[in-house]
Amino acid sequence: MASSYNAPLLGRCGGFVAERPQDAFHLPARRTSVAEARRRVRALLHEWGADQQVRDDVELVVSELFTNAVRHSDSERVGCELTLFGTYVRITVTDEGASGAAGPHVQPRSVDKECGRGLFLVGALSESWGTRPGDAGGQAVWAELPYTATH
Repeated sequence: MASSYNAPLLGRCGGFVAERPQDAFHLPARRTSVAEARRRVRALLHEWGADQQVRDDVELVVSELFTNAVRHSDSERVGCELTLFGTYVRITVTDEGASGAAGPHVQPRSVDKECGRGLFLVGALSESWGTRPGDAGGQAVWAELPYTATH
């Protein structure tokens, strides 16, 4: 599915229509797609005027969530959506497969292991994060990070 960098999400806000920058894309559920997801997110945030720290943090969270979807679900493709809501950016990564009834969760003592630190990083960088059932099966993992623009 082609990227839609300029697709606005329109919402009502106090009697006027507010535009929320939004973008979504899908990539094959392969390890090589993680780098492409990072590249797309970095370019999008640059276009939105995000400062360097925001770009770095969002890129890392997308990388971790996308990697988990590729590794731990039985998906053919993984989706990624970013939406800007004033002072924060929401990231949602969706898969098509089953990754267990409980969904992703931080493993005890996984911070010391080579594999398993991703959700610690997501939690440390995010104001909040969680999971919900995906719209078309599978699950969606979301995270909200602070957003500031370059001055």
